[in-house]
Amino acid sequence: MKGYNRPLLLIAIILFIDQVSKFWVKLNMTIGQDFNIIGNKFLIHFIENNGMAYGMEFGGEFGKLFLTLFRIVAVIGIGYGLHYMVKNKYHRGFILNVALIFAGALGNIIDSTFYGVIFSESTFYNTATLFPEGGGYSSLFHGKVVDMLYFPLIEGNFPDWFPIWGGEHFLFFRPVFNIADSAISVGVFLILIFQKRYFKEEHVEKESVNSEVLED
Repeated sequence: MKGYNRPLLLIAIILFIDQVSKFWVKLNMTIGQDFNIIGNKFLIHFIENNGMAYGMEFGGEFGKLFLTLFRIVAVIGIGYGLHYMVKNKYHRGFILNVALIFAGALGNIIDSTFYGVIFSESTFYNTATLFPEGGGYSSLFHGKVVDMLYFPLIEGNFPDWFPIWGGEHFLFFRPVFNIADSAISVGVFLILIFQKRYFKEEHVEKESVNSEVLED
């Protein structure tokens, strides 16, 4: 059980921060409302989406149901993989990064699966209520994912001579996301950056085993 302590703690922390932030936003903000945290460069900006990370959509009611069920299957797969990695003593850093991805995916699944049942509709004029008397705004598996982190770092217009988009307005960074999305992105990014280190130990172990077999 010792090898599970850190990944489980990390998962619990990410889920707690993710869900607390989403509950607070749902119960205290209306759709489109802003809170400036660092000037105009970091805002809490409340939106909801029916689709994937960073506000991308996956169309229709059937698409929404498919995406939620796909997420559940994916999280089960990641969870099993995480258990396998801990059991077989993979690199600790790699395990923690996979735990980040697992926590992020699970955080958004909670929104998609349950929020439509436990919350009333958030609108441009009214905040949501928890466990409304008339029931939630949707059915099980059809909840909307809550996003709120917004970093419009650079805004302006492309110069007229710029190909295709000359003179048009641009904004970087445009997507609005949440803690769960961040956990997934950080986990994937760290795996890509440190993959040689993560898999070096496993490669050395395999070479050691193969050399022992040849000597026998």
